Amino acid sequence: MSKKKKRLYFRTLFLSIISVLLGYVFYSNFFQNENTLVVEGDIAPNFQLETLEGETVELNDYRGQGVFLNFWGTYCPPCEEEMPYMDNQYQEYKDKGVEILAVNVGESDLAVEHFVDRHNLSFPIPMDEDKAVLDSYGIGPLPTTFLINKDGKVLDILTGGMTEKDIQGYMERIEPS
Repeated sequence: MSKKKKRLYFRTLFLSIISVLLGYVFYSNFFQNENTLVVEGDIAPNFQLETLEGETVELNDYRGQGVFLNFWGTYCPPCEEEMPYMDNQYQEYKDKGVEILAVNVGESDLAVEHFVDRHNLSFPIPMDEDKAVLDSYGIGPLPTTFLINKDGKVLDILTGGMTEKDIQGYMERIEPS
């Protein structure tokens, strides 16, 4: 094969790969089902997951309370940093009608148990092993937190790590009055 033919072949291959990638990006951003994405003002979709302790958690059971719904992973540095802050605020607000549900996405029970033990966390950790809840909420980066009021309405969607002061403000915001 001559040099010109090789060059043409590799250019064509490269452009084909770029075209496929661009096609996927456009498809995923513009044509996927938008009904699965949760936005501010929506009623938070119900889900049922099992916690590390084997208890079943259903979001609708928390109607009447504020819910700090956090999606996280043990491999996520901002998640690890905010977890102790969340637990501190959980101790402060759990008797005031605010619940934290920290949904772990796609990890083994063992990895999550080690993480929970290391940080001495006391709030419920529902396990979304197949990432079905993650997908139904349309979550991209971790951590992502949904502030849900006592009526089940999503007040805010927060991405990225939070300080303890941030978390305290969010807990105050969803505290039932």
